[in-house]
Amino acid sequence: MLTCIWLPSVVFMAMSADAEIDHEGPVTPYRQLAEILKARIVRGDWAPGRPIPSETRLVQEYGIARSTVRRALDMLVEERVVWKVQGRGTYVGQPPADS
Repeated sequence: MLTCIWLPSVVFMAMSADAEIDHEGPVTPYRQLAEILKARIVRGDWAPGRPIPSETRLVQEYGIARSTVRRALDMLVEERVVWKVQGRGTYVGQPPADS
């Protein structure tokens, strides 16, 4: 389920952790995926410091392009929801202080 609130040039949304990507909706698929992943983290699907599914797995699970998954994950990195380790994966929360 997607809830949108429209303001001039701004869209606020809340996605369910069990939502599917709406390719015809007003919100881009990468933003939808980012919100779904945040909802899954809040729900406790992945604990802080633990990896989330791989890009390949997310591509298969949500039926979207790898570039869309990467853009969603990059958005979550910018928001400091997750962090990446090249060649190892994407992890929930902040990176350890020694990394």
